[in-house]
Formats: sequence, structure tokens, C-alpha cells
Amino acid sequence: MRRFLPDTFTMLLLAAVLLASVLPVTGGAQVWMALATKLAIALLFFLHGARLARDVVIAGLLHWRLHGVILFVTFAIFPLLGLAAGLVLPSSLPAALYTGLLFLCVLPSTVQSSIAFTSMAGGNVPAAICAASASNILGMFLTPLLVGLLLSASGGGGFSMTALEQILLQLLAPFILGQILQPWIGDWIRARKKLLAPIDRGSILMVVYLAFSSAVVEGLWRTLSLQDLGIVALVDVVLLATVLAVTMFGSRFLGFSREDEITITFCGSKKSLASGVPMAGAIFAGQSVGAVVLPLMLFHQIQLMVCALIAQRYARNA
Repeated sequence: MRRFLPDTFTMLLLAAVLLASVLPVTGGAQVWMALATKLAIALLFFLHGARLARDVVIAGLLHWRLHGVILFVTFAIFPLLGLAAGLVLPSSLPAALYTGLLFLCVLPSTVQSSIAFTSMAGGNVPAAICAASASNILGMFLTPLLVGLLLSASGGGGFSMTALEQILLQLLAPFILGQILQPWIGDWIRARKKLLAPIDRGSILMVVYLAFSSAVVEGLWRTLSLQDLGIVALVDVVLLATVLAVTMFGSRFLGFSREDEITITFCGSKKSLASGVPMAGAIFAGQSVGAVVLPLMLFHQIQLMVCALIAQRYARNA
């Protein structure tokens, strides 16, 4: 029964949303909160860069065919499914939520959970590390580009060079600095996962609280209904089920080994909350970011529950 319950981090995310709903940060405090959040996110991606060992990158890059499939699913099949969802969604769904669904579809894969589930299921862990990391690095360029293309196709806005510059400055630059310093500090950081875990989660919670504070002040909960949230959750489930079927059976059709199939299934079906929330703040600056990230937050919990079950099944069948 516990496998169907939200994990601790999801409960903390919910708490951040509730706190923002009753006690949103405003005025001068919001300015300082925004600055602290940007610094926390920069530190998060610096640590991601410092954790990634060079030998893992080299070993993973040799498996180019596997990475090509994962990137194709992440940045081509997912966005096409997002556009297809727009053809069947009811017109009453608020524009911000549909924008959030499109945004969800162009995000990179997760890093931690993709690797954890691949390891649990007995998959190709080095390839998972490289694939998930490559997805996040490329996502810093591809996500804002695809957001512009998809929003243009659906009648929304276009590509913003300013948003791309902010993402590269806030996410990519710290990541590259971490990679440069990795030979000297990488072992120390990898040996202190529990000590550094609060930075990962804390930075995301700060972004969520800040985003929902602004959205609540703008009247978020007056414009959304339980029906809207239910529709978004249903679309999330359909998206995840479709991509899981594509990755699982597609990898078998293409002749990948069982270990590679597991890696493709978990890395190809995930969407990163850690990358998505700060990207949303840069891409949708001045808009209701809280509503935009709601589909992603729902998808985050759904993918954790479903992929945990799939990983356990792979492990039993090994």
C-alpha cells in the first residue's frame, strides 16, 4: 500500500504550495527570495556538474544508439504527444494549464530517479547516468527552443532569446564550472550525498514556493477548478502510459538487450522537476508560473509511483 502513497518530497512540495496559498511572499521579501532562489538553483547545477565523473561520460557516450533513442523520445515523441493532446482537450481548460502540459513535454529527463530505477531493475546504469545527464545538458538549449515552436504551433508566443540566455547563465554556466572542478572535488561531493541532498530538494521547494506565491497573488485558485486538475492528471497518466509503451516495446523491436531496454524505458519516460521548475521561471517570466508547473508536479508523482512498480517487476523477472 505504501507504494501508492506520495513520497516525502511530494508532501513537501504540497506543503510549499499550501504555504504559498495562505502566506505568499510579496514586496521586498519577494525580491530577496527571488535572489536566494537563483543562487540555490545555481548551486544545485554546480553540484550536478561536479558529481558527474569523466570516465562515466566517456563510457556512456560510446553507446550512441541508445542515447539517440532516448533523446528522440524525450524531445520529439513527447512534444508531438503534447500537440496531439491539444486536439482532444476540452476548450474550457485554462490556457496556462495547457501551456504547462506543452512545457512538460519538452523538458529533459530526470537524473536521480532515472538512475535509481535503472539500478533497481538491473539495467545499464553507466548508460543511464550518461543519458540522463546528456538530456539535461541538451535540454538547456532544446527546451526553450521547443517551447517557442510548440506555443507558436498552438497559437501562443514564440521563442525568447532572453529566456535562453537566463537558462544558460543560471543552469549551464554553474554546471560547466562544476565539471571543470570535478577532478578535485568530485569524489568529496559524491561521498556526501546525504549531506548535499537538502540542497537538491531545498532549491526546488524555494522555486515552487516563489512561483505559487506570485500565482496566488494573481488569483490562481480563482481561475482553476478541481475538474481542470483532474483533466490534467488524466492527460499526465495517458502521456506516461503511451511513452512507457513506446520505450519498452520499441527498444525490444530495435533489438536492444534487456539491460538497455530498462535504461531506455526509465530515462525516456521521465521529466525533470529539478530542471523544469527553474526553466519555467525563466521562460514564462511575468506569467502565472504556478499554473504552468502544476502539470509537471502532478506528472512527477505519477511517474515515481508507476516506475517504482515497473522497476520492481523487472527485478522480479531478472
